[in-house]
This record gives sequence, C-alpha cells and structure tokens, in this order.
Amino acid sequence: MKATAELQILPIGSGVSVRKDVVRVLELLQKFDFVIETHAWGTDIEGEMADILNAVGLIHETLHNEGSVRLVSILKLGTRTDKTPTLAGKQL
Repeated sequence: MKATAELQILPIGSGVSVRKDVVRVLELLQKFDFVIETHAWGTDIEGEMADILNAVGLIHETLHNEGSVRLVSILKLGTRTDKTPTLAGKQL
C-alpha cells in the first residue's frame, strides 16, 4: 500500500548538534525506493507503507549500533483508498 509520511528522528544525549545523525538517517532512507523531501523539522517520505515502517526500524537499529544511546521517532503516516497518495499532491 502506498503512503506518505513525515518522519522526525530525535537523538537524545548526542549533544547540541545532531547533523551527523541526520545525515546518516538520510543515507539510510536513500537505500529505499522513496521520494524524499527534507525540511527544517523532519523528512517527508513517499513510498510503500511497509518500506517506510521497515526504514524506521533500520534507522533505529543502525544508529544504536553506531553509538546513539536514545532515539525517539515521530512518524505521521497517511494512506488513502480513493487515490494514490503522493508528496506532490500535498503541495499548496
């Protein structure tokens, strides 16, 4: 099932700058067949719902294995049955 999502990954205890973690998250997301749009407070994703959920799991597993002690994810996930959801369809 196709879906759109907004994802925030919040590393806790990583110091003031989380740039390294954000770059790593984007690298991991690019392994999937997603349309990705980044913005100041998160990343918008278009793709298969199962892949989006798998990506969040991979991100947590990878960042923990690379030294992040605490991670919080905020995921807004949208699906539709009347048409295929796209990020382009969300543009104002």
